[in-house]
Amino acid sequence: MDIAPHQVIRLVQTGRIERALHSTTIWKCLSCYTCSSRCPKEVDCAGVIDALRQQAAEGAVCTDSERRTFLFHQAFLSSIRRHGRLNELELIGWFKVRSFLADADVPLLFKDATLAPALRAKRKLHLGGADVRDRSVVQRIFERCDV
Repeated sequence: MDIAPHQVIRLVQTGRIERALHSTTIWKCLSCYTCSSRCPKEVDCAGVIDALRQQAAEGAVCTDSERRTFLFHQAFLSSIRRHGRLNELELIGWFKVRSFLADADVPLLFKDATLAPALRAKRKLHLGGADVRDRSVVQRIFERCDV
């Protein structure tokens, strides 16, 4: 990270949002919410960083690899929203197609295809995904988080 998460928050507080948008910190953040849970002032640091990441992606302020990070995040949340848990094939398909449409990078589209048999043999890739029983609970979580 080029600057610490608390410094990103300070940039936003002081109105230097452009500097925060160009920071690599917003892309290297894992969104683990440790900073938010430990903040003595109860600032949602991870939420602010997520919002900055979205703003940077929508405003074309990010690099291609950073845009792919944002697309992966969107694909992950989309799969969770639809099924209540991760559907790996849907995640991979959604992410690869969106990345291809954004970059028109054919090698990127098929880059990981050769890994599938080895991952399947090690039981790390699940072809079928099951929905959670009560998806309305998951939907309420998304509504409450406004995601």
